[in-house]
Amino acid sequence: MATPLTQNRLARIAWPSTSQPLSLMRSLRRQRVSAFSYSRLYSEQTSPNTKAGQTKAKDGSHIGEKQQAETKAPTYVHRGSAINFAIGDKYRIREPRDGPPLSAENWEDHPDARLEEFDELPYELFGTNQHIEFHAEFKKELTRLLRSYRAPIMYAFAYGSGIFPQAKPNRHVSDEEYRNVHPKPSQALKEVQASGPKSIDLIFGVTHTQHWHSLNMRQHPEHYSSLAKFGSGLVSTTQERWGAGVYFNPYVIQNGVQIKYGVTSIDNLCTDLSSWNNLYLAGRLQKPVKILRDHPRVRLANQANLISAVRTALLLLPPQFTENELYSTIAGLSYLGDPRMALPTESPSKVTDIVTHNMTSFRKLYGPLLATLPNVDFTATTPDNADPDANAKLSQDMDPTKRANMVRRLPSTFRSRLYFQYQKKFMMPRGEFRALMEASKDEGEESFKRRTGGGFERRIVQDDPAELQEIIRKVIRQTVNWPATAQTIKGFFTAGVRRSLRYVYEKWTKFRAGKAKLAAKKQEEAALKQETSKQETAKKEIKVEVREKTKQE
Repeated sequence: MATPLTQNRLARIAWPSTSQPLSLMRSLRRQRVSAFSYSRLYSEQTSPNTKAGQTKAKDGSHIGEKQQAETKAPTYVHRGSAINFAIGDKYRIREPRDGPPLSAENWEDHPDARLEEFDELPYELFGTNQHIEFHAEFKKELTRLLRSYRAPIMYAFAYGSGIFPQAKPNRHVSDEEYRNVHPKPSQALKEVQASGPKSIDLIFGVTHTQHWHSLNMRQHPEHYSSLAKFGSGLVSTTQERWGAGVYFNPYVIQNGVQIKYGVTSIDNLCTDLSSWNNLYLAGRLQKPVKILRDHPRVRLANQANLISAVRTALLLLPPQFTENELYSTIAGLSYLGDPRMALPTESPSKVTDIVTHNMTSFRKLYGPLLATLPNVDFTATTPDNADPDANAKLSQDMDPTKRANMVRRLPSTFRSRLYFQYQKKFMMPRGEFRALMEASKDEGEESFKRRTGGGFERRIVQDDPAELQEIIRKVIRQTVNWPATAQTIKGFFTAGVRRSLRYVYEKWTKFRAGKAKLAAKKQEEAALKQETSKQETAKKEIKVEVREKTKQE
């Protein structure tokens, strides 16, 4: 008898009896004929007098369509996730998710809910602010690039200066310069990277990392360093146990474009987004990115990540601030404690460049979230989202109760580290602190108290503003430092020595360029200040002369 796999492959072929197909399959195994060739071979061996929709049985009688249908393999039923292939909703069985249905009121209580379908999100347009407008033609090219991978990618986004520029075009870039980076640069790529060619950074979220690397190593062995010679098991172990749980393959040429792609598991990605255990991936998604393949679970976790970034920035800002200050504070969170910022490998003006040249994208990302927060508002009219030069003023309510609520709603891992720092500062007995933590854990899943700050949170926000800001920055540095350092060290093994040295050299070049740019900007500001001072001195001298003339008269 034919195996279930054979039946699934050849479900469209009518099986006449057990003996004839079996002999055919034996001959096919010897000849290695495809399923399509088998259908042709079988049709040639059936009687030419057989009517359409019928086949011959062993005794020569005809089998009708109804009898044929009964002999076909049962319909394949898919029980996978939302992004995996499926025959269709008609044949897919949805298993009930643990936990209550999400709504606009309770989604922050379940930031890492294991969603499989987009209709499980709290409401229809939930998280659409994450989809930033982008060059349409280049987006198609990146989508085609994703489809070239045979290993299944559940979630993917492009980020960095190769996608969102961090400088204005100030000169003409020749085709030769583009080809030095991208062997076959398209016109769309040249338009996106008008200020100069750069490698395109991508992150792939996958379900099973070892299986994914196993498939990808067969298709693209040239993407990997010598570490891949020891198998996908070691590659996956290196990815998950070192650093932030990401495995990078840099300087890869795919579809004529140079890319660097990192692979992580969906579980690791959503954990970092919802709890801030290392802020490595969450920090990248706090800045404008281009989502190329979406997933409902990641969209939910990332929305929690974005609103947490706003709340953390508000705790670091004064009562009055500008849009630029808000977005710069958010963009700088993940760079606090990053060893690359302490070493000569990153531009000193990186955060400023990101915000200055992508103000409209930051508005698209955070504008809808700011509108939902009751303790922050624009002091004047809401700025035009399309105006990159607008820098609106905002204000926040410094009421201790509202600020305590913000502390209570910070990501769980990050909040625990903040509590620990204040336990030491307030010199709380360990037993009392543990009881406080257990009380917060015992609160019901749907309890409003779970999202409301108590006495401990009010003591935190009533601390001296400068000390509160310093402790929050210290917690961010503790969160970021070791995972980012380990991830950097891991790069020498996953990328190989040659590509790692090339990466360090390029970063050092960027650092020098950024340092020179910053020095030039300081000189310009000093010259402007000096010129302004001269003008003020001249005005004072004129006023003195006028007074003396008036006295003489």
